[in-house]
Amino acid sequence: MPFSISIVTYMELVQGMRDKRELSKMKKAFTEMEVEVIPLSESISLLASDYVEMYALSHSMEMADALIAGTCMEHNETLATANDKHYKVVEGLQMTVFRP
Repeated sequence: MPFSISIVTYMELVQGMRDKRELSKMKKAFTEMEVEVIPLSESISLLASDYVEMYALSHSMEMADALIAGTCMEHNETLATANDKHYKVVEGLQMTVFRP
């Protein structure tokens, strides 16, 4: 089943790769699964900026989390995350929590 991820999530995954072979396998899997990588836009950036202003001090929301939340909100996507503590304060964000 096709799904979408934020470009920020994609970059975080790339940073976690051990080598180019592993990166190549991930990219191939994403192509086969028809994963859409959603780029940042002005509206996503503005939402993320608002989230950082509202929640960085009170809930430790960081830039990457804010950009991911902004992407989900802008595209009306459900966020699948194991890190729900930074996101649960975002009003209207649809979220599915999993524990790896």
